[in-house]
Amino acid sequence: MTAPTKSARLLSLPLLAALLTGCGIRATEVPTDFGPAPSRVRCSLTEPDVTTQTSRGVPVRVFLLCGSSLVAVDRTVPVPDGTADSQRRVLVAQGLLDELTESPSAPEKEAGYTTDVRGAMTVHGPAPKDPDDALRLSTSPGDLTSYALAQLVCTFSDSAAAEGDGSVVLGGPDTDPPRRYECTDEVRSRPGTTEPPSTEVTEE
Repeated sequence: MTAPTKSARLLSLPLLAALLTGCGIRATEVPTDFGPAPSRVRCSLTEPDVTTQTSRGVPVRVFLLCGSSLVAVDRTVPVPDGTADSQRRVLVAQGLLDELTESPSAPEKEAGYTTDVRGAMTVHGPAPKDPDDALRLSTSPGDLTSYALAQLVCTFSDSAAAEGDGSVVLGGPDTDPPRRYECTDEVRSRPGTTEPPSTEVTEE
């Protein structure tokens, strides 16, 4: 049997392309490389962060951004034994604030976690005319982005920095009255478009 001539081979190429198109397969002359498959499900940490496991302190949760929502991750904050309750609240709040301003760990970044809390903010206890559970930030809550404010409110209200009713009283460095903020399901789901509900705290 004789081998097909060059002309016959050339004539067979359009026929092969037509068959591939008819089967729903698009012919291509250049190999396509889509890269490796994703190694981790977005917003899901497959194993605890080693730094969290080895840290000593009070176990807490902070809310980071992932996608368009807030997701809680485990942390620890240092609180010396024997600390008075009033000081304990402020120490926990400062520890939480420090954790929020830190860049997420490598595994968290890989899973898509970010934070919108920026700068070296500090937190103090109540001003003379504030309620006992108030916290004063070095940056006014109104100057924060909606994402950062949602992270702070949800993180503080879910910790020993609050009174356990799902809200937190926050004020800025000025003399403006503080406000009581709440972390709701809507805030956790849409922190970029839903600001934490708040009410002004009047002088007692």
